Amino acid sequence: MATFLYKLGRFSFRRRHFVALLWIALLTLAGVGAASAPAAGSSSFSIPGVEAQKAFDLLEQRFPGSSADGATARVVFKAPDGEKMTDAAHKATVEKTVKELGDGSEVVSVTDPYTTNAVSKDGTVAYASVKYEVSSVELKDSSKEALETTADQARDAGLTVEMGGDALQAEPDQAATGEIIGLALAAVVLVVTLGSLVAAGLPLLTAIIGVGIGVSTITALASALDLGDTTSTLALMIGLAVGIDYALFIVSRYRAELAEGRSREEAVGRATGTAGSAVVFAGLTVVIALAGLSVVGVPMLTKMGLAAAGTVVVAVLIALTMIPALLGYAGRKVKPAGEKGKRFGRRTAEDTAGAAAGAAKPNMGARWASFVVRRPVAVLLLGVVGLGAIALPATQLELGLPDDGSQPTSTTQRRAYDLLSEGFGPGFNGPLMLVVDAKGSADPQAAATAVSDEVKGLKDVVTVTPATFNKAGDTAMITVIPDSKPSSTDTEDLVHAIRDAGTGVTADTDAKVLVTGTTAMNIDFSQKLTDALIPYLALVVGLAFLLLIVVFRSILVPLKAALGFLLSVLAALGAVVAVFQWGWLASLIGVEETGPIMSMMPIFMVGVVFGLAMDYEVFLVTRMREAYVHGESPGQAVVTGFRYSARVVAAAAVIMMAVFAGFIGSGESMIKMIGFGLAIAVFFDAFVVRMAIVPAVLALLGKKAWWLPKWLDRALPNVDVEGEGLRTSADAKDTDPDEDRELVRA
Repeated sequence: MATFLYKLGRFSFRRRHFVALLWIALLTLAGVGAASAPAAGSSSFSIPGVEAQKAFDLLEQRFPGSSADGATARVVFKAPDGEKMTDAAHKATVEKTVKELGDGSEVVSVTDPYTTNAVSKDGTVAYASVKYEVSSVELKDSSKEALETTADQARDAGLTVEMGGDALQAEPDQAATGEIIGLALAAVVLVVTLGSLVAAGLPLLTAIIGVGIGVSTITALASALDLGDTTSTLALMIGLAVGIDYALFIVSRYRAELAEGRSREEAVGRATGTAGSAVVFAGLTVVIALAGLSVVGVPMLTKMGLAAAGTVVVAVLIALTMIPALLGYAGRKVKPAGEKGKRFGRRTAEDTAGAAAGAAKPNMGARWASFVVRRPVAVLLLGVVGLGAIALPATQLELGLPDDGSQPTSTTQRRAYDLLSEGFGPGFNGPLMLVVDAKGSADPQAAATAVSDEVKGLKDVVTVTPATFNKAGDTAMITVIPDSKPSSTDTEDLVHAIRDAGTGVTADTDAKVLVTGTTAMNIDFSQKLTDALIPYLALVVGLAFLLLIVVFRSILVPLKAALGFLLSVLAALGAVVAVFQWGWLASLIGVEETGPIMSMMPIFMVGVVFGLAMDYEVFLVTRMREAYVHGESPGQAVVTGFRYSARVVAAAAVIMMAVFAGFIGSGESMIKMIGFGLAIAVFFDAFVVRMAIVPAVLALLGKKAWWLPKWLDRALPNVDVEGEGLRTSADAKDTDPDEDRELVRA
């Protein structure tokens, strides 16, 4: 591996024009494809196999033309204090509003509050439901503007008017702001780490090119493959993360090789052969983690994972080829490690000796590693106990999906949600839809009546509407209004109780009862993700464990890496629960409403953080392994690994934290939660697990850390991540004719 990548790096350095033009051509091709591709429509969301999805599919079959996936809006009216919505003036205003809402070109139907019993018992709140023929993504701006204009006219008449539903749903703007902030902070960290604007610009440039190719390709294929906006968002986030990381590690190793007196071409080859080998295996762990999302069985997550994995592959290839090419263009502007402002030329023996002396001087990473090696038990206990304590709230994890009740109070969706809860009860915002499939029943009407009567007697049920049959008379819809809010555990218990009761009632009638609706779909989705978490963990961690055995040629080092990752993820989940579910320190990051954790959060965090965590593990420990293979003692190898890699790993972690933390300022609770969770997870894993627990464990294990059964050692392929083969390679020539000619001209 190292020898192949060494040759690839030197080839890219020598043929820099060809390599650069190739990537520019790919970027142009992807950009043209994205620009000429048809606009992507609404991305379908389905959860195969769950009851709520089966009921939804049945409704589309038995109630054709109902626009089940069309956008909806609830226009909520509230009378001024001391007045009623039934007053003549307010009633006339509402009826006029309903008429104007029905004039929209995309409107299927509008309900009148006074004919559908949509006025609260105290008469202060009423609502009208608007149904559109297209989804919220496909809804024209003119339809949204007409909805808002009509609401403003009702406000001018003296009513309080707020709107809920997905018709006004908009893509959050904060993501772009977060990316800009993250890139700006990344640039600062890169300049500080690499000591040069040119060197710092290379990782940013290649990361942007890689992300451009990945996201443009996703955009070009979005319509054909039914890819949603979240697919490109995840690819963008992960692509920036690994793209900067991988390029940073190769550039840093290149500067270290220059500091040892090697020519630029030789330094590029060795940096690509050693750090590049780590990049390949780190990228493979990320690809495994993202592609493994397919085991969940949710098409949306599968597409997101595979698209992001493809972007990671592009990032790896760019780091291995374009970084060497750009280093060739940069020439003497990228200086050896530790050299600032000095003009780079052929280094003398005295220069090399001085560089070696400077490298031998302990830096902050080496001093920290020496401390850990001397006090491994104390550091290990402090790290494990600390993360364990932070992880405790994760035992109370409650999963769900955000709704209008989790929106900021400044939004009209949240105010509409609160008005409906005030007027009709908290469960009104999460109605359950019962589908009675009586196609094989002798008396469908009796079956539906029996279901209604049984559900009315259940705890936490406020209202059960009369059954509505389709034209064939073999399928009925029944709406159930719970007494608790949609995201509560009481509502989840009610869904399970209805399903149990329906099974018993219809057993003798050959009918089936299915529960669906947004609330039931969210419950089923959360349960499916929970059930898939353990198999997903087993697959991802198991495959990565095998991969790391090949990389480190050890059993205990990969085992330690996997256990450390689990500890950091549990601690991050504990922090997320404490802030977003319990409300601890929530005001500091602008969390206005606490509640269940987004159901995708645990599995999403496992996939993303696992890949990044293994990046840090590979880059840090391969340098230790390299020192150990070259004859250093286990303890000294730990110190050497930290001397050369700790600063770069810390910089990479800070960059990732900055990128993810930029999303915390979003007004969308889901984006805020993802940003916080990933940022805190990277902090725990990089600075507590990799920087403290890992060296402590290696110090305690000593030579046992690198033990591998002889039979397994013979069976495993020799990938030579440490670059041992480069020391004897016939191609490892320390000459650079191009550089010699440049020096003559200088």
